[in-house]
Amino acid sequence: MGAQEERLLLDEGLIQNESSGLYTGDGSVDIKGKPVLKSKTGNWRACPFILGTECCERLAYYGIAINLVTYLTKILHEGNVSAARNVTTWQGTCYLTPLIGAVFSDAYWGRYWTIAAFSTIYFIGMCTLSLSASVPAFKPAECVDSVCPPATPAQHAIFFFGLYLIALGTGGIKPCVSSFGADQFDDTDPTERVKKGSFFNWFYFSINIGALVSSTIIVWIQDNAGWGLGFGISALFMGISIASFFSGTALYRFQRPGGSPLTRMCQVLVASFHKWNLEVPSDSSLLYETPDKVSAIEGSRKLEHTDELKCLDKAAVVSDIENKTGDFSNHWRLCTVTQVEELKILIRMFPIWATGIVFSAVHAQMSLFVEQGMMMDRTIGSFTISAASLTTFDIISVIIWVPVYDRVLVPIARKFTGKERGFSELQRMGIGLFISILAILAAALVEIWRLDLARALNLVDKDVEVPLSIFWQIPQYALLGAAEVFTFIGQLEFFYDQSPDAMRSLCSALSLLTTSLGAYLSSFILTVVTWLSTGGGQAGWIADNLNEGHLDYFFWFLAGLSLLNMMVYLLCASRYKQKKAS
Repeated sequence: MGAQEERLLLDEGLIQNESSGLYTGDGSVDIKGKPVLKSKTGNWRACPFILGTECCERLAYYGIAINLVTYLTKILHEGNVSAARNVTTWQGTCYLTPLIGAVFSDAYWGRYWTIAAFSTIYFIGMCTLSLSASVPAFKPAECVDSVCPPATPAQHAIFFFGLYLIALGTGGIKPCVSSFGADQFDDTDPTERVKKGSFFNWFYFSINIGALVSSTIIVWIQDNAGWGLGFGISALFMGISIASFFSGTALYRFQRPGGSPLTRMCQVLVASFHKWNLEVPSDSSLLYETPDKVSAIEGSRKLEHTDELKCLDKAAVVSDIENKTGDFSNHWRLCTVTQVEELKILIRMFPIWATGIVFSAVHAQMSLFVEQGMMMDRTIGSFTISAASLTTFDIISVIIWVPVYDRVLVPIARKFTGKERGFSELQRMGIGLFISILAILAAALVEIWRLDLARALNLVDKDVEVPLSIFWQIPQYALLGAAEVFTFIGQLEFFYDQSPDAMRSLCSALSLLTTSLGAYLSSFILTVVTWLSTGGGQAGWIADNLNEGHLDYFFWFLAGLSLLNMMVYLLCASRYKQKKAS
């Protein structure tokens, strides 16, 4: 059977599937590549396995990440600066490696097999890390008095080998799990499309359940029962995560990989440059597109032509030579409208993506919340709590807000907006940006109050706690958690829904990249502010002794930066044109 006959049969099959309503209309298949029945696959029946996978994976990840700096200083005997640098580098890598997983997923393996492969790497890394903390020969001897023997190169190598296997593994699956979960809902079915929005809410809920268990139980085990046991439990949950994922295989819906998205984008640029002198016809129907119902890109629907960025349309202009020869096979000289529109979509999403970097930079300031809390009254009766423990209120806020948003706010908003998800993704992200400003303002007001007390009690020159309860920080943590529910989940929805069908993992990876770039931007802002505020021998806004600094000024600065970012976002969002798939 020829390729053309196969495609015609496929088109007819899709038409029958859509008309009968028994099969999905988005081209999804089962593990064997056959069309899937709606009644027996996907939807919420497949999601518990995916949500369980994400919850256990995040528990394993945070079981390592939250207390990593403590392990490096207390067990590997690194200095504070070296330990902080290693943790920052590793965390940054964890949010850069998703680009690797996304390329493998979209181009070659598909999301299911990419998750399977990188989960295995992840598990090996977790086991290696557990062994490095359990086997005496793999870690330095304990300190004797103030003498702490440094880790040998071999001990360092074993530990960091396991650590960076984890970075590769978590990066490989990060952009795929949320997208794979969303793939379980048919885009062409209005009922399932609404449920997809709800899935992203509960996906983020699962992440924070895992983070809550890690930040409380796993951290306590590491500090009190031993690091080997703590890391071992994290490895066990990673194993449970893999088992949960494979358990749902028979229920999953799969999208075929569409080939390298990076190659397709380069082809558009090369073809448009090659045909720079050609005129784009005023009738867009004259631009090149395959005659079939489905796109030439595997696993992708066709995209409708848009009038913006017409310079890229030159890639789809059929030249006289191509018309005469009838040869349209060279994709470096001629691209389909759908292929051109893929690149246009990414360019249109870029300003929205860029505003997410500033939000992530503000979110990264939670470490300053901890430093602020260390200079407040942390006692409850005779018990002293850790300033870092208040970060759990951010997680608790997310856990509370997700069901409130999904079950209360969406139905109410739906009545006013008429939108099936209550708020559009862009509206949701905008609300989150506004709430993040309120969180920073709350932190600034608490700091003003704390500094006023320090001055009133003559504690400015003393590096001591101010008698102001640390629980006044709860509002800023709670507001930041609410902002996450609106902005971060809104980003997950936006980059999935608006991305081309064959680029969904890549676009999810780009949304995760904002977290990494936000951390780097945060470090840059801190460096510049410190340099400017310490001129002339001043203590600076963020002094070693916060009582003689002005952390409140820094929070006001962040609030102003966030307001400016939100205004830019509103401008970009108002001009954004939604994707139109045929």
